[in-house]
Order: sequence, then C-alpha cells, then structure tokens
Amino acid sequence: MRSKRFRPAPGTATATCPCTTWLSRKSGSKTSLPVLPRTLFISDLHLTPERPEILQLFHAFAEGLDPTEVEGLYILGDLFEAWVGDDEDDPVLRGIVQALRALVERGIPVHFMRGNRDFLAGRGFAEASGCHLLEDPACIELHGRAVLLSHGDTLCTDDVAYQRFRAQVRDPAWQRALLARPLAERRRLAAQLREESERSTAGKRPELMDVNPAAVEAAFRTHGVDLLIHGHTHRPAIHALTVDGRRCWRIVLGDWYAQGSVLEADARGTFVLRRFGADAG
Repeated sequence: MRSKRFRPAPGTATATCPCTTWLSRKSGSKTSLPVLPRTLFISDLHLTPERPEILQLFHAFAEGLDPTEVEGLYILGDLFEAWVGDDEDDPVLRGIVQALRALVERGIPVHFMRGNRDFLAGRGFAEASGCHLLEDPACIELHGRAVLLSHGDTLCTDDVAYQRFRAQVRDPAWQRALLARPLAERRRLAAQLREESERSTAGKRPELMDVNPAAVEAAFRTHGVDLLIHGHTHRPAIHALTVDGRRCWRIVLGDWYAQGSVLEADARGTFVLRRFGADAG
C-alpha cells in the first residue's frame, strides 16, 4: 500500500528565506494557493540499522513523495552513518538504496553528494540507486538562479585536524587501499573511526566545528552566486550576509537525529526549512 503524500504539518517551518516572498499555506486559510512543484534538499540523515525509528521516517518520506509535486531530491551528504564500499550487503542499507531507486523509477531525479560518512559511495552505488553523483562543491541552476551546493565540511577550516583527516580519506590511493580490504574489516574500521570522531568532537569548542566566515565568503566570490546550501554542521538556519556589497544567503540543512528535516524550494523563489516527524514539535 502506498503511503500518503509527504506534506509536513502546518507550522513546522523552522525558517524561511526573507529574500523571497513567503506564501503561507496554513490550514483553514480562505485563500487556496496552488501547490507548485518543489525541489527538496536533505542531508545528515546518518541512517543506520541502530536507529530504526529514523529509518522508518526516511522510508515514509521517500514513499510519500509525489512526482507531480517534486521536481527533484538533492541529498547533500551523510545519508548513511557509514558506507564502506559499494559491495555493502547489509539488508537495511541495501533497502535504502532500493528506496532511492524507487524514487528515480517513479520519475523523481535524485542527486547525491558524498559526505564525511559516505565518501566511499561510487559508481556501483550510483548504478544501483539510480542517483546522479555530484562533486563537492557543485553549482546548479534552480528556477533560473545559480545555487552553490556543498556538504559543508570544507567550510569548517578552523578545525585543522578534521581537514587533515578529510584530505587523507578523500585521497584516491588511500581509498583504493581501503576498498581492497575485506568488507568485515572495513566495517570494523568505520566503527573505530566513528568512536574516535565522537571522542574528538566532545573535546572541541562548538565554534571550531562550525563554518569559517572567510571560507564562506570565499565560496561566494569563487562561484559568483548569492545562495549557498549545505549541511554537515547540524545547525539548520537561513543566514543573510553581505559579500563585496552583494546580499547573499546561506541555508544550512538540519540533521535527522530526532526528526526529519527538509528544505523546500519552489518556482516562486521561496525557500522553506521544515521539520517533521514525532519530535518536530
């Protein structure tokens, strides 16, 4: 049985982009506004068999997307808590891949950018899921507007230790050596790296793990855009800033630890961050 269409409850918006007109669709409104096709952006789901409630929420979200209302889905990294290679055979993780394939087959393009937890997703993952792999960063055109997409970790330049780690694990030779190891060994290594990451994060100042303002401004200058969408920091918000006299906007996606989080963009130029799920409030 197909689940209901994905429609977050009224009042779940965490923020809207004030550079555009926000048209409310509150329940009970006398004015019925047409539902325009939307492009959706998500990140930092960290899906794992150890969090069945969020897995269920993801599958309900994916199954509820209507191809007549959703033009595309962008996943900006860390869909998985860990992806250790395209030979991954865990049935829960393969089920996520199949859910993405089902979206594509229903007519919803899915674009996937690797994060710091699923940087080993490669051609095999893309073929199995039907996803289009994006480089980081990637500049897309969205309803006539140039938009810069990133997972976001490259902007956290104050965390020098993390940037060294990122450079290592993104090195093609390092990845080839890792993928040559047995799957079970890669899983053990991933678990070890997660534990080390948690210990390291616990001892860092919060601002150290956020984006560096100069790095953000450099991204706007380099790519000549006025809108940047990213994840990684788990601090959902819409930020306004001025770069070389230009008004710019940085939208940070939310994580899926306690609830779902999605950014909706429509042809009006409206960008809305929404939370949904049992703990969305």
